[in-house]
Amino acid sequence: MTNGNFLSGNYPGGNYPDRIYLDWAATAPLDPAAIAAMTVAAAAWANPSSVHAAGRAAAVRLADARRDVASALGVNAASVVFTGGGTEALGLALAQAETHLISAVEHDAVRAQVPRAGVIPVDPDGVIDLAALDELLRDTVRPLVAVMHVNNETGVIQPVAEVAARVTAAGGQLLIDAVQSAGKLPLPNADFVAVSAHKLGGPPGVGALIVRDAVTPLVRGGGQERGQRAGTENVLGIAAFAAALTARVADGGWADRAAALRARLEAQLPGALIHGARAPRMGTIACIGLPGVAAMTQLMALDLAGFGVSAGAACSSGKVRTSHVLAAMGVAAGEAIRVSLGWTTTAAEIDAFAAAWRAMAARLG
Repeated sequence: MTNGNFLSGNYPGGNYPDRIYLDWAATAPLDPAAIAAMTVAAAAWANPSSVHAAGRAAAVRLADARRDVASALGVNAASVVFTGGGTEALGLALAQAETHLISAVEHDAVRAQVPRAGVIPVDPDGVIDLAALDELLRDTVRPLVAVMHVNNETGVIQPVAEVAARVTAAGGQLLIDAVQSAGKLPLPNADFVAVSAHKLGGPPGVGALIVRDAVTPLVRGGGQERGQRAGTENVLGIAAFAAALTARVADGGWADRAAALRARLEAQLPGALIHGARAPRMGTIACIGLPGVAAMTQLMALDLAGFGVSAGAACSSGKVRTSHVLAAMGVAAGEAIRVSLGWTTTAAEIDAFAAAWRAMAARLG
C-alpha cells in the first residue's frame, strides 16, 4: 500500500503508514495551502470588529478571505455569509421560510431541521422526479425548496437548472446544498447555496451561505457578517477555507482525474452493484453494493485490510444506519459502502482497494 494521502503516513487517529484513505466525501485531509494560510492569519489574531490597529488588521484578513471565496465560487463578495459549517449554512437558509419542500435524498442536515417538509420523490437512479415537484409546487404556496447539487452517498448530480426554473415560476425560493459540489462544479444559480470548508481541504467548523438577498440571523447577537450571522468570525478558519477553495479551483482538472480513477475502480469490481450509475454523477464518489453482505461487515473487513471508507453519510456519531438515500431509490440500503476520492488519490491506491474488495467479496459474498 501507499500513504500518498497523508504526510509522513499520518492517518486520522494516529500514525498508520500502511493505510489508504478513501473517505474524502466525509472529510478531506487538511490542505498544505490551508495550513499555511492559518499560520499567516494567526498574526492577525485580534477581533475583526475592533477598531484598533490589530482589529483592523484582522478585518483586512477577513475581507481578503471573503473576496477569495467569492472569486473562487464566481459570486459577489457581498453575498458570502460565513458560518460555522455546512449544517449551519443550511439551517440559516431554511429559517428564512415556514413552508419547505425537500428531495427524498437530502442530507440529514436538512431533513432534521424541517421534519414537516413535503418530500419530493426520486427515481431508481436517485434523480429528482420533476413531475412530482411540479405537482407539489402547484399545491404549496411560496415554499423554500431544498435540493442537493451532488448527493453525498451516490454522487448523483441533480438537474438543478430545471429545478430552479420550476421553483422560480411557482414563486418559491431555492436552497442548493453544494457541500459536495463546490470547488468541483460551477455553483448553481439559487436564492441560497450552502458550502463547507472541510470537504475541500479546509478545516472543519467553517462554511458559508451564499445569499441572493440579506437573511435574518438564526442566532441574534452582535452585528457580525453585516447583521446576518452573529458571533465573532473565525478568521483563521475562514482564511484556511479561502486558501483550500482557491487551490481546488486553481487545479481545474483534479475532478476529472478523480472521475477517471473511479471508472478504473468500478471496472475492477465484478458482481458489484454501482448505485446511481445510470445518472450523471460527480466523479469523486462511488456507491458500491455487495448483495447479501451487510455494510458494517464490509466496513470492518476493509478497515482490517487497511482502507478507510464509509457507508453513506459519516454524520451518525460513528454508527452505520440504514441509508434513507438508497431506500428512496428502492435498493437494499444496508448492503452498500461509499468510496470517495480526492486530489491526491492515486491509481495504485485504487488498484489496491479493488484487489481488497474482490478478496472480501470472494470470502463473504
